[in-house]
Amino acid sequence: MKKLTAKQLKHSLSNLFYVLVGNAVLAVTIRLFLIPANLPIDGATGLALIVNHMTGMNISLFLLFFNIAMLILGWIVLGFRFALSTVVSTFAYPLMLEICDRAFGDYLISDNRIILALCSALGMGLALGIVIRAGSSTGGMDIPPLVLNKLFRTSVSGVMNLLGVLVLLGQVFYHTPEDIIYGALVILLYTLVLDRILISGNSKTQLIIASNHMDEIKKKILSDMDRGVTLLEAEGGYSGDPKKLILTVISNREFPRVEKLVKSIDPECFIIINRVTEVSGRGFSMEKEYTSDKT
Repeated sequence: MKKLTAKQLKHSLSNLFYVLVGNAVLAVTIRLFLIPANLPIDGATGLALIVNHMTGMNISLFLLFFNIAMLILGWIVLGFRFALSTVVSTFAYPLMLEICDRAFGDYLISDNRIILALCSALGMGLALGIVIRAGSSTGGMDIPPLVLNKLFRTSVSGVMNLLGVLVLLGQVFYHTPEDIIYGALVILLYTLVLDRILISGNSKTQLIIASNHMDEIKKKILSDMDRGVTLLEAEGGYSGDPKKLILTVISNREFPRVEKLVKSIDPECFIIINRVTEVSGRGFSMEKEYTSDKT
């Protein structure tokens, strides 16, 4: 078994910290906002609410048993590595939910259902985003779609959506139509927040520049902005003349400065601006390395 390097150990401990933080945020959100609002929800938490309503079984205890069962199933079908990525959440979330339940007792932060619903959506989206960005999973209801895909090649998203609908339908019988509407809004909003969290922090601006002063612009971007450039071969659609395009990726904050620099060299240049959600590689997700030739 290979020993972890200091960098790998630091990365693993950092991920573990964020997984624990994400599960803590999720537990606090469920206890302080979702449960007091009496809203239906999907996933393992929704299933736990159904069992609690039907049998009175403790929500945290059911989640623990369910998560352990899904962890074992995932280990058998999907392998050890997958199980390892979910093992922390398997135990952390039910434990933290129980701690929150005992710590807050009958405390009610608000009786306004709109506030509770909004806070539920924001908290759940943030929590799940933190856990997923740390390279982990919340386990629970995430596992059956992956297992069915492995065994029967079913659609992961399709099964996940079907299970979500079934869990929601199971809560229809003891909720009012207003509850269902609020619950649907919470699911919609937390999904939007989750998507935003997953792409936040990594978005960059991609520029494609066409100009008759390519060499000067290239040198300025390299020297003044300390950003790499790639030269693309192109051909004029009308003239058929060979051309070169500059491709570069910069941070969003650097865009005004780069635009001003390029326009100062060639006011008539053609610039295509794209927002990219993530960039990895040297100079972005990895530290820069400088050589004598920056071209």
